[in-house]
Amino acid sequence: MYQVIVTEEEAGQRLDKYLHRILPNAGSGFLYKMLRKKNITLNDKKAGGGEKTGAGDVVKIYFADETLDKFAGTQRSPVTGRADLPRVSKEYQDAYHKIKGIGILYENEHILLADKPVGVLSQKAKKDDLSLNEWLIGYLLASGFMDVGKLSSYKPSVCNRLDRNTGGIVLCAKSLKGAQRLGELLKTRELHKYYQLYVKGRLEESCQIEGVLTKDEKRNKVSVQAFSRSDADDLSGRKEDARGAYIKTAYRPLRIEGDKTLLEVELITGKPHQIRAHLSGIGHPLLGDYKYGDRAWNDLYRKKYRVMSQLLYAYKVVFPQMEAPFEDISGRTFLANLPEIFRQVSDMDNHR
Repeated sequence: MYQVIVTEEEAGQRLDKYLHRILPNAGSGFLYKMLRKKNITLNDKKAGGGEKTGAGDVVKIYFADETLDKFAGTQRSPVTGRADLPRVSKEYQDAYHKIKGIGILYENEHILLADKPVGVLSQKAKKDDLSLNEWLIGYLLASGFMDVGKLSSYKPSVCNRLDRNTGGIVLCAKSLKGAQRLGELLKTRELHKYYQLYVKGRLEESCQIEGVLTKDEKRNKVSVQAFSRSDADDLSGRKEDARGAYIKTAYRPLRIEGDKTLLEVELITGKPHQIRAHLSGIGHPLLGDYKYGDRAWNDLYRKKYRVMSQLLYAYKVVFPQMEAPFEDISGRTFLANLPEIFRQVSDMDNHR
């Protein structure tokens, strides 16, 4: 028999979701069967899986050691015989030591704001990848915030993604409460995310633009069509339908510099490649973006300034007013420094 006690940080989630965290390799059907047969109990009583867990609740799992190891993804210590060594723990250590250049803008008990450099994945794309997600867990293990045993019930994770070649602020959840609150803020769009970027041409007025985004999975490329107001009632209120996903992007010119404009962009909706494809679609592609941009123009800047990726940086997040336990970030704005390449390509510095 294996017993776990729900901690205060883990409280508030459905029992079935809690079990999936403890037993990540077990299917839902199997877990519900074990609940029905009382091979898994909550406070020594039969449970259905929909119960909300509370701090101090006792979950007992009546599995053979081999079955527990299989579904928990653990291996037994040859010394103690305990199943306390997750097979993936080395992965987190490797990510923490091998991935360089990640900054921490802010950290409390529940959240961490990471400044991700260009070239680092937010989450792994392939099994053997190392990403910011693994780095985060490795950092929390190394700092003593958590121990390996806690990973069986909750794994800290990133809550929003940036492309490999987009740098800037990534929201990370250290606790379940942090994950739930950040998830709510992203879903309701109460948290505002801003980017700085260079685009081709002159943009003189602030604007909000809308569109319908579709993705070609095989090419990993999106396209944006114009958004008709006749579509508003049945598309903008939903994530997507057969025509694609509704997107909305707001931009504000900061400086016009010769053949380009420095913009601040706010993602009203958040879809993969949204900023890059949306601005390209209105005739103002991003500097350094070869997938959606102007190759000849990009080549000029690559040759002169070594611009090797799109100049797009998630530089600012603004939190709404919040109550405990998030009062320390209530109403606050957090900023990341732009990479040096932004200064290097600026006409203000290079043509005085």
